[in-house]
Amino acid sequence: MSLVFAAVTPHIPLLIPTIGKEQGSEKLAKTITGMRSLEEALYVAKPDIICIISPHEGLFDTAFIVNAHTSFTSSYEIFSDFTTKETWEGAPDLAAKISHSTNRITEIPLQLISEEKLTHGATVPLHYLTPQNTKTKVLPIGFSNLSTKQHIAFGEVLKDVFMLSKYSIAVIASGDLSHTLTHDAPNGYNEQGARLDTMLIDLLEANNTSGIIQIDPEIVSASHECGYRSLLVLLGIIKNMRVTFKTLSYEHPYGIGHLVGNFEL
Repeated sequence: MSLVFAAVTPHIPLLIPTIGKEQGSEKLAKTITGMRSLEEALYVAKPDIICIISPHEGLFDTAFIVNAHTSFTSSYEIFSDFTTKETWEGAPDLAAKISHSTNRITEIPLQLISEEKLTHGATVPLHYLTPQNTKTKVLPIGFSNLSTKQHIAFGEVLKDVFMLSKYSIAVIASGDLSHTLTHDAPNGYNEQGARLDTMLIDLLEANNTSGIIQIDPEIVSASHECGYRSLLVLLGIIKNMRVTFKTLSYEHPYGIGHLVGNFEL
């Protein structure tokens, strides 16, 4: 079939109602509205599989990850939420095809894993994006600490597999932007954080992929982000496609940048 949807989302656990109600999810009103708008667009696209790229799905320094488990569950016990439970069906056949495609490419090492429990990096976006897409399967992917060019190249391989697949596929780049936007941010204040977030949004809206790849690594590092490499993989997937990026929301009430955006294909 084809790629039918692409987007970028945050994954702050406070977006989960049972967690946020105790800690102030009202500060994330713009993000919640953006996520609901994104879910409506995804419902119209009707994907068979949601490929979600997350920084928290078992990061390996020197290998990308594809989770080939047959089913997945959410788990928020670490955030003192023992009630929210969701399940999704996996896509092990597509995972196997990705593994087969990367076996011949030494510069794109891939590790297949089989883990039933997903982290908040995947489950927070899925909580918002799958209520009406209950039959949609999920394929979790984890990035690595390899180079920016290798992340783009991995995305290109994924695109080749997706375009030859019998499934219609949506791709979500999960990740929060800078964690240094205020003095009470998790990593303290660093002026490079706001600089990175502004650059990323401007470059996305200008469809300037090369500019995103060429962002100074020192700026990225100083910002303590967790979404840049998810985004790079997605950009590899949509490389050379005619897309328009639309920012649905951006805010940083806790000193962390939360971007919701849709790549209109």
